[in-house]
Amino acid sequence: MAVEEEGLRVFQSVKIKIGEAKNIPPYPGPNKMRDCYCTVNLDQEEVFRTKTIEKSLCPFYGEDFYCEIPRSFRHLSFYIFDRDVFRRDSSIGKVAVKKEDLQKYHGKDHWFPLQPVCADSEVQGKVHLELRLSEVITDSGVICHKLATRVLECEDLPIVNGQCDPYAAVSLLGPSRSEAKKTKVKRKTNNPQFDEVFFFEVTKPLSYTKRHFDVEEDDVDKLALKVDLWNASNLKFGDEFLGEVRVQLKVLGQSGVHDAWYFLQPRDNGHKSVKADELGSLRLNIVYTEDHVFLTEHYNPLRDLILQSAHVEVSGVTAKPVSASAAHILGEACREKQEAAVPLVRLFLHYGKIVPFLSAIAHAEINRTQDPNTIFRGNSLTSKCIDETMKLAGMHYLRVTLKPIIDEICADHKPCEIDPVKLKESENLDTNRENLRQYVDRIFSAITSSGVSCPTVMCDIFFSLRESAASRFQVDPDVRYTAVSSFIFLRFFAPAILSPSLFHLRPHHPDPCTSRTLTLISKTIQTLGSLAKSKSANFKESYMAAFYDYFNEQKYADAVKNFLDLISSSARWDQKSIETPIMLKEGFMIKRAQGRNRFGLKNFKKRWFRLTNHEFTYHKTKGEGALCSIPIENILAVERLEEESFKMKNMFQVIQPERALYIQANNCVEARDWIDILTKVSQCNRKRLSTFHPSAFLNGHWLCCKLSSDAAPGCTPCTGGLPANIQLDVDGDRETERIYSLYSTYMSKLVKMQEACGSKSVYDGPEQEEYSTFVIDDPKETYKTLRLVISAVQTLEQQHTQYKRDKFRKTKYGSQEHPIGDQSFQCYIRQQSESSTYSI
Repeated sequence: MAVEEEGLRVFQSVKIKIGEAKNIPPYPGPNKMRDCYCTVNLDQEEVFRTKTIEKSLCPFYGEDFYCEIPRSFRHLSFYIFDRDVFRRDSSIGKVAVKKEDLQKYHGKDHWFPLQPVCADSEVQGKVHLELRLSEVITDSGVICHKLATRVLECEDLPIVNGQCDPYAAVSLLGPSRSEAKKTKVKRKTNNPQFDEVFFFEVTKPLSYTKRHFDVEEDDVDKLALKVDLWNASNLKFGDEFLGEVRVQLKVLGQSGVHDAWYFLQPRDNGHKSVKADELGSLRLNIVYTEDHVFLTEHYNPLRDLILQSAHVEVSGVTAKPVSASAAHILGEACREKQEAAVPLVRLFLHYGKIVPFLSAIAHAEINRTQDPNTIFRGNSLTSKCIDETMKLAGMHYLRVTLKPIIDEICADHKPCEIDPVKLKESENLDTNRENLRQYVDRIFSAITSSGVSCPTVMCDIFFSLRESAASRFQVDPDVRYTAVSSFIFLRFFAPAILSPSLFHLRPHHPDPCTSRTLTLISKTIQTLGSLAKSKSANFKESYMAAFYDYFNEQKYADAVKNFLDLISSSARWDQKSIETPIMLKEGFMIKRAQGRNRFGLKNFKKRWFRLTNHEFTYHKTKGEGALCSIPIENILAVERLEEESFKMKNMFQVIQPERALYIQANNCVEARDWIDILTKVSQCNRKRLSTFHPSAFLNGHWLCCKLSSDAAPGCTPCTGGLPANIQLDVDGDRETERIYSLYSTYMSKLVKMQEACGSKSVYDGPEQEEYSTFVIDDPKETYKTLRLVISAVQTLEQQHTQYKRDKFRKTKYGSQEHPIGDQSFQCYIRQQSESSTYSI
């Protein structure tokens, strides 16, 4: 959710790795161990909680958390709690990082000392006050001053123990303290509207007695107003402190009026300071991002440059290498390829250009690779972009394929340790091996039978990888498989099995025993998918090599190859001319004649059916020529046929422009398999139907809807529901803004690349060492692109600078958006003042 400002949207997000805590003080009892969990809080609002690590003073969490932040906040806080079965969980300590300090720790592992947690320091929210100093003439004609304090409202107060019933207590601080005056309690709201006025006498007339304020008119500036916010509690412990504000009356100035919002502040009760590490420490990695996004027209030049990266190979008469594109240049400039991959992939997915872009950069990387065994092994821009695409496009696919079995493994806690050294006394090695073998078999079967569910965008990418690899390494028959398996197994399924919480398959990191089981399964699945010549040699550990002997049968390699063939078979009809035919499924079934003799059982004949990524054919017997061939692009739908049509089970129909082919499979499983795979290969056809007839056309009418025309539109919605495209909640302007930020951050690298292009063009000799890290295939084209990129970035930089200047002029400190006490805004004002002075 973005915070809307004039002509701008502000997005905030945070990505956190919660590593581990150490040196937690022991429990004051004989056991000494604690059961600790960690929470992530925006101010006082808990937004995430890790699982509880039992019986440890150095708990390891290893959990990741990402969220979009929908509101303003002052602190990102982390609390370590000790779980208590009988009482409320007790807080051990906290880490509170001010919003303005988050950039100090950006993307770095850092040990933070835990600080004490006390109710007086746990504050959140803001209050709106109006102060008015007025002269009052008494009955005797003497002038005195009264302060009218109006408490209007509060926002974002913390919810304490599930409820918030706030009230305000207002008092005047001076030579003698006034009694606090309280507002009414506002029930069940953390945004209370008070709108109550309280009066205080700040100077005395001569006739007043000593019990009133003894303050001269000139001493008004030394007085202060204190406003405390409290949560009215029904518990015996009393009301809970929510925060306070102290306003020096000198803010009234000559006008005698002050109207402002204030952030609530903690109360200083003189708590003793805690020595470093007395409460332990917490290892965190925090990445906080704030995107200031303009209207879409501001991003057109840079966005167009980036999107052209998908089509650079057809620039004019001569080919322009992808290394000269704006997207590839971003990858070269960034310190970590992942930085560039995330916004690039999201932008290309949003505009439907991810496949041509990835095809272009993958083709270029394959052509630079000398050994087919090292294909896509490095952390290149191609690898990171495909990884990111699989995470986005394949999340539902992963859940459907792996989540049921992963959940079962985590729930069952079956012993699967096969390392004799780590085996517990109560465990049996053979039993553990059998447990592990069954888990591996089930996950392997789930993966290799999931090809029909693989998202189309992933299939198209895998098709492109396979074709490029096979073309580059023609002497290696397996390279078309390894190019795909290096992603789908090595970078998709294996990591998801190893760390299911990172792929949203589980809410938390599994316990150590289950984690070990998943590690062993992941290693085996990765090796099965690699199609390596010598599988046992892939394992350093002898116990893994021995265990893998279970899976040395040819049926496992065949299953992997069939799966890889299916997911790398393009469903795009216009690519058929360049695609090698791949046999996807074949077998005997019974079909009903499509010709003139339309009635009678004599028209049902047993035929050999064969499906490739080009066509669906049937033959009199295996090995003979085709009696009929249906091009894949002519398959408009594949659906079940109701049993009533021919009083036959397990029937389905392949619907073509002119007629439907009715087929009976040998059993219900085979029928489902044929329907799934035929639907998969035809799902991108341009003229796919949205409705169909679930029964046959017999005796002059459709049995389902009784219509007499054999061309009548279908009466039932089609069920071939595999989405051709993935729907992502992507903001194209925000992703372009992130790309701009990366270019701006690495501007010095872009300038160096320009120098490198000049050096390569003028001096065609050994490269200077500082330029050797850049991939520059065409110096002239790369230089042109760099010049356009730098120009677009500089234009956006000027727009950002102008916006900040305008905002600096318009913003009022003490407004609802920037209350008094907003340290991040004070820091911003200081920076703007310095930059304004510098520019002058």
